[in-house]
Amino acid sequence: MIAAEPLPIDAILPELLDNLRACGRAVLQAPPGAGKTTRVPLAMLDAELTAGKILMLEPRRLAARAAAERMAASLDQKVGHTVGYRIRGESAVGPVTRIEVVTEGILTRMLQDTPDLPGVGAVIFDEFHERSLNADLGLALCLEVTDALRDDLILLVMSATLDAGPVADVMRAPILTSEGKSFDVEPCWLPKPMAKDMRFEVGMTDLIVSAFAEAHGSLLAFLPGEGEIRKTAAMLDGQTANVPVYPLFGAMDFKAQRAAVAPGKGRKIVLATSIAETSLTIPDIRIVVDGGRARRARFDASSGMSRLITER
Repeated sequence: MIAAEPLPIDAILPELLDNLRACGRAVLQAPPGAGKTTRVPLAMLDAELTAGKILMLEPRRLAARAAAERMAASLDQKVGHTVGYRIRGESAVGPVTRIEVVTEGILTRMLQDTPDLPGVGAVIFDEFHERSLNADLGLALCLEVTDALRDDLILLVMSATLDAGPVADVMRAPILTSEGKSFDVEPCWLPKPMAKDMRFEVGMTDLIVSAFAEAHGSLLAFLPGEGEIRKTAAMLDGQTANVPVYPLFGAMDFKAQRAAVAPGKGRKIVLATSIAETSLTIPDIRIVVDGGRARRARFDASSGMSRLITER
């Protein structure tokens, strides 16, 4: 393993491993940047907690790929050897893969096909605070599996902001808390809201250009969806002295997503949805502009279906 910089999560790893050995279940609270996503699975593998495969669930495809690539790089290996990933329509695993990062729907399908999860020794639910139907269902089914079929299956829930008490009660598991990695942040607020007759993309473009001119480093801006990102990117064209502008949203192909999060030689602007809020590290970001809007799936009681709603 390549020597890595110390991270806050390292201090709690021995206690976490002891708890998993003792009772096979735990809930880990660790703020963003603590290192839980990439350090915990490797620590479990290194400690030989299980002879089976370690599955780690991520809420998004980009996060799954990024986590697998980072862990593989820390082992000085390519993805698909010790560490691999499996997402919808794409797989990078091999015969010797021990850590497999998957999206939440993959686990649900595995449990439907083979409920006892043969060959799997541990399941990690990362970013559980994002709460989705597949993640909740996956945890419920895994708890049933451990109670009825596999008392040796290790379960770990990891979260940055979750109220861990109720989940720990359901799992009958201890709660462990890690410190985070903090940085000096200077919040800046608009003196007044955007004018009601101003288009959202126009207001965001003005904010981005102003913030980019006043500070150093690369900029990350949060917008609610692909449409707003594309319109804002078009408006920024030519206004930022040939600085590259990268969109980042879930429907993009992986090559374009990788370009947005990869380290660069100079300054850049990344226009992202909430996909970049957790599980991802974008190097060199020094400025963040939050549009204050996000598009979320909400259940509509009148139709009995979920629909996307833009929320402030």
